[in-house]
Amino acid sequence: MRDLYIGVDAGSSVIKAAAFDEEGRAVALASERTPLARLPGGRVEADPEAAWSAFVRVMRGVVSQAEGHGRIAGLGLAGAMVGGWVIDGEGRTLRPGINWEDSRAQGLIEDMRRENPRLLSDIFTVSGSVMQQGCTLPVTAALLREEPEVMARAVAVLGYKDWLRFRLTGRVATDASEAAVAPGNARAQARDEGLIRLFGLEGHSHLLPEALPSAALAGAVTAEASRETGLPEGLPVAAGAGDVIANVIGAGGLRAGSMTGLLGTTCMIGLCTEEAVFTPPDLGLLFSLPERHWFRAMVNVAGTLNLDWAAGLMFPHLAGKGDLLARVGAVAEAQPVGSDGVVYLPYLSESGIIAPVADARARAQFAGLIPAHGREAMIRAVYEGVAFSIADLCDLLAPPEGTAMVLTGGGARSAFWCRMIAEVTGREVVVPEGAEFGARGAALLAETALGRFGSVREASASVAGGGTVHAPTGADAAAWAAARGRYRDARDRALSRGEGSCESGVV
Repeated sequence: MRDLYIGVDAGSSVIKAAAFDEEGRAVALASERTPLARLPGGRVEADPEAAWSAFVRVMRGVVSQAEGHGRIAGLGLAGAMVGGWVIDGEGRTLRPGINWEDSRAQGLIEDMRRENPRLLSDIFTVSGSVMQQGCTLPVTAALLREEPEVMARAVAVLGYKDWLRFRLTGRVATDASEAAVAPGNARAQARDEGLIRLFGLEGHSHLLPEALPSAALAGAVTAEASRETGLPEGLPVAAGAGDVIANVIGAGGLRAGSMTGLLGTTCMIGLCTEEAVFTPPDLGLLFSLPERHWFRAMVNVAGTLNLDWAAGLMFPHLAGKGDLLARVGAVAEAQPVGSDGVVYLPYLSESGIIAPVADARARAQFAGLIPAHGREAMIRAVYEGVAFSIADLCDLLAPPEGTAMVLTGGGARSAFWCRMIAEVTGREVVVPEGAEFGARGAALLAETALGRFGSVREASASVAGGGTVHAPTGADAAAWAAARGRYRDARDRALSRGEGSCESGVV
């Protein structure tokens, strides 16, 4: 009987799991939405018990579907990074889980910046990333200030996937990819004692769990977790990685020079490198990949979130009538290049953007509207706005000419959108074969941990290649150039130039 490996991708709003065979093909798949509570003051939280219940249902679904396809041999986890899930000595969550979009730490960060105006740049020189308010160190510092009674009972602050792994195995741990963006030390791919002190956490470092290699074994499914999930008791569980890292691995991108894009709830484009890259300064994120690789990423923060929002708002009459986004895509595709002059800036996240400038105050908006415009032009503008933001990110990364973009995420399922992105970036867009690349990357980490592959790089290479290629045609070049010019004008007018932004990053 062949072995199967389960990968879990616990995203901000959906948790997915799949069982993969030894060729990387999914033989079982289940998912469930896990809504976030968006509260006053920019607080974005998840109900821990609701999240665990969703995880249990997803696991039971995958285990049931996998029956007869093989023996479940291992499990790996990926998940939305940073934030904070606080547990006590009995393993109970002390408060709702905090998502990476949360901005409760903004006041604390502003206080720190008044004392040191170069705070964010100083952090960047160590972490290689623009620090968002929802990173684990500022979140922990804010909780200690705002909820001292809760934190007095805390024994650990975990990331989402690490909390799920704790519930599965009883082991408190994280992985190197999480520790390095807490923020941490990108060059060392580990925590940084100086940054821990910077946030006043030197007396609370016990709250930050040990960081394991992503492909290390981190425990086994307990009897209790087995009864709940249907997973075999004693099933080996790998440490896993953040969702971005797992997506790169699962898309075959763990190779220097490869460019991987994610058009999901978040939108990001990055290059895999064999050294830590800190340029352009004060922009984007630097993720730690296994085996001394890095992923230099430029991030718009909001990707398909823009389309979900706009489609629900503008086309509510289509809800429940088949594939809403496919129907909306057909409407957009029928409109001319340039959306009749309508421009959309896709900065819908409450945490702002971190490329092409770092600006926590950036917000989504339409420009160029006149009474003659209807929702058809506006929805086309949303597609185009996200595509233009991706072109901004590519310009900042400056990959060598001819480097193709491997595009994953829900948005990559739209051939119309992929063709648009190819035209505005001038690059081939390759949609790899398969699905659920974050889950597949997590499963590959489990396979590596169990010795099926000699390295994570080998595991990632095993699923690389193939897919659907969307090549730029050059058609409507003048219309595309004019549309992007209007987008740039609207972007440059809208983005702040004051405190909290980085003017030099505008492309």
